[in-house]
Amino acid sequence: MAELPKLSVRLSGATHPRDCVALARIAEANGYHAVWFPENAFGRGALPAASACAAATTTIGIGIGVFNPYNRHPTLMAMEIAALDELAQGRVRLGIGSGIAASTERMGLSAARPLAAVRDAITILRAMLKGEEVDYAGELFSARKVKLDWPAPRPDMPLLMAARGEQALALAGKLADGLIISNMCPAEFTQAAVLTMREAARQAQRAVPAEVPSAKAALLRAQGISERDVAAAVARLRAGERAAGVLDDRFVEAFAIAGTAEDALAQARRYREAGTSELVLTFAGARAEPDMQYLANAARLRG
Repeated sequence: MAELPKLSVRLSGATHPRDCVALARIAEANGYHAVWFPENAFGRGALPAASACAAATTTIGIGIGVFNPYNRHPTLMAMEIAALDELAQGRVRLGIGSGIAASTERMGLSAARPLAAVRDAITILRAMLKGEEVDYAGELFSARKVKLDWPAPRPDMPLLMAARGEQALALAGKLADGLIISNMCPAEFTQAAVLTMREAARQAQRAVPAEVPSAKAALLRAQGISERDVAAAVARLRAGERAAGVLDDRFVEAFAIAGTAEDALAQARRYREAGTSELVLTFAGARAEPDMQYLANAARLRG
């Protein structure tokens, strides 16, 4: 039987920071590897909840996934993420990506040349975390004799890259410490993406990035889905509601971890075989806490 990937929890900007703290404590108590905080335009920023959870926990990892350099300059990223890692005592990982172009443009910002933007961001950020004075003229972003005023706690903090396209996947292999795969990518995509990243790393004669977190919705226990349920869910989505997941089985299988705990763990192993090192699960709705405990017990995360 294939081994499981590490199991982590995703806490979205739709969740109040106080509720994030409660869920992070539950995740830590149940043996989850990390809590991850996405940041989407016009939702709650990731840093307040991540900081509160870092202060309220002691062992669980803290992941930010992802920041983009268009609305947060790489020098500001370095300031914020180093301070968060200091608070978390070395438990932070940062994901960097180009973001959603349409959202960036709504801010009045250009989202042009995303690969150059991410390359500049990682280059500046990594040097600043090492305590270097950075004098870098990038294609999109620059830093002129910039240095953090205090020593960052971890010069080697993992910097992961969110990527989907061929060129972005290759850049992740050449430059990043890992690859973040979004929640709308099935296992077949994951396998191809990891192969592309690994080959690029080999060509660049650098160590192959080992970290491959992949985000997924967790819809536990039997669902009893019908076509009428699917139509109703689509209507709610179009009306702006958050759908709990009454979709056609093909979509659930491709984009979620669903069913009983045993079903979910079997699907998790399929992602591990595809190259995922860490499955980052969104537990939705009022059942988040019992479902987190239910899956942890089945996976024996607490030993």
